[in-house]
Amino acid sequence: MVLEELWTVKELFVYPNEYIYWAIQIVMYPFMTGLVAGAFVLSSLYHLFGIKPLKEIAGFALVFSFALLMVAPLPLLLHLAHPERSLYVVFTPHFTSAIAAFGVVLFVYASVVASELWFLFRKHLVEVSLKLKGKTNKSMAKKIKYGVHTILTLGALDVSEASLKLDAKAIRILAGAGVPIACFLHGYAGFIFGSVKANALWMTPLMPVIFIMSAIVSGVALCLLIYIIIMEMKKFIAPRKSATAASNTLKEIKGVEMNAMQTTVKYLIFFMIFSISLELLDLVFRSYTAVKSWDILRNVIYGKDFINIFLLQYALGNLVPFILLLLPGLTVRRAVPALLLVLFGVFMMRWNVVIGGQSFSLTFSGYMDYQLPIIPRSLETFKEGLGGALLIAVLPFILFWILNKIFPVLETKGTD
Repeated sequence: MVLEELWTVKELFVYPNEYIYWAIQIVMYPFMTGLVAGAFVLSSLYHLFGIKPLKEIAGFALVFSFALLMVAPLPLLLHLAHPERSLYVVFTPHFTSAIAAFGVVLFVYASVVASELWFLFRKHLVEVSLKLKGKTNKSMAKKIKYGVHTILTLGALDVSEASLKLDAKAIRILAGAGVPIACFLHGYAGFIFGSVKANALWMTPLMPVIFIMSAIVSGVALCLLIYIIIMEMKKFIAPRKSATAASNTLKEIKGVEMNAMQTTVKYLIFFMIFSISLELLDLVFRSYTAVKSWDILRNVIYGKDFINIFLLQYALGNLVPFILLLLPGLTVRRAVPALLLVLFGVFMMRWNVVIGGQSFSLTFSGYMDYQLPIIPRSLETFKEGLGGALLIAVLPFILFWILNKIFPVLETKGTD
């Protein structure tokens, strides 16, 4: 039995060898890389363009982008039948291959983000290392912390004002170099889909641009959502202090949170307008040109996938949060569901591109439906089912928790 038979349902006239080959992990892959690019762009709004209200969230977004980056290639590895062969892309690079070029871009981007993180938190690493160095009778946890922070200083212990100014300059340069690399990192995913000539739904030159804009939207939305949750947890913990200190702390946290939230939402709305406009422009262009494959595409877009595209993606995932964010007097209670819906809308966009693009047969007279494996009955149905998707979704938060032990993004002020 072909593995893809486990989740593919055929209707009408479909070739015997046609299945839904790209399943949930190929949906998660562009979704995760999009979050990486969007989070980095958000951090660069402060580090590169100097937007002061985003100072608090900028370091958080940069660390979160790095955590997402380490998980981004994992969906591809889970999808491969022989993931150990992925090393061949590194050992024998072939620059005419899009997937091989991705390996190079991913490595370059990871180097840029890691370097920017080091410059941003170098002062903190040095201070912690020197503080622990002077302590005697350190516990095992303190010894590990001292060793990690000392190694990460790379021997650069100078934290003078002149040295920190050079760090700030390096951060600005790396942020400027990282924005186009981050966009290219995710735009390449759109390029892979857009260059498939055999698929009428994917083949469009707008696909890379659409992927980039929706990536920025999703990354900004996720970072703001997690930032709000963390700040709300801080406000919940603050009353445990003395009454006067707790009152001042609550006011400070609320002020920082609202200022960052309102500024970030403005940029989020701006990116949402561009993303939605590009997607609608592509849809209008397809219907206007009405190429040979338009008949089957029209049946898929306006028929079989009408609920997924127009109700779930455009209405629930774009229009509703757009209205919620535009209404005056934005509050945390209104922002949280709006941001969740934005993420849902971007995920549905990825779902409709990947799964919807495979839903019609090359006979143009048949259809295929994808049934997501909920209960894993084998390793393959776990990897390509709900369990594998949830694993990919949870891992970045675990990595971020670990990274926050080294780079306390919501405690360290960072570099101006």
